[in-house]
Amino acid sequence: MTSMTTAQITNDFNKIVTERRSIKNYDKSVKISREEMTEILTLATRAPSSVNMQPWRFLVIESTEAKATLAPLARFNQTQVETSSAVIAVFGDLNNFEQFEEIYGAAVEQGFMPLEVKEGIHASFSGYFETISREAMEDVVLVDGGLVSMQFMLAARAYGYDTNPIGGYEKDKIAEAFGLDKDRYVPVMLISIGKAADNGHPSVRLPIDQVAQWK
Repeated sequence: MTSMTTAQITNDFNKIVTERRSIKNYDKSVKISREEMTEILTLATRAPSSVNMQPWRFLVIESTEAKATLAPLARFNQTQVETSSAVIAVFGDLNNFEQFEEIYGAAVEQGFMPLEVKEGIHASFSGYFETISREAMEDVVLVDGGLVSMQFMLAARAYGYDTNPIGGYEKDKIAEAFGLDKDRYVPVMLISIGKAADNGHPSVRLPIDQVAQWK
């Protein structure tokens, strides 16, 4: 296997966005290094999230054993599982407010906000997070998980890789299969990533006058 460390190959936003395609078939010989995957994930996590709680959690499924665990759970996406450098399983952590002190404490330490602002935010939201229903929190983490997933796919393009977002898999089994608490971690999507083995297919987008209204 070739271990890739390409670093960013383009910062051309227009190129990154307009040339992104969902790629299902990858060069099996290409392995993305942990260092580079960390860089791509780090860029992805610059995405916004509700109260900046960053509820996204990632499983980087890259070993032969882990892919074998995933394969029966993603029966209709075997090519992506088999040929990709990795499949990222994106989850939303329903207990994300537990990270408040770590996130906002660091914001105070780094001078991003005064202590009293942090304490005011905690007072405003602690009751909300204690009383919010599971269903409502699932909605929050799914939106935030979608934001980070899109950003991951664009970051991957900047590094010369391609991706495919996957919604067709056994969502009720994925967490437990990898030793995660299924009552805490909500599956958002799978994203295959690797060096494209083909060019994929161009796809049509609806014109803006069909999807947007000005008032």
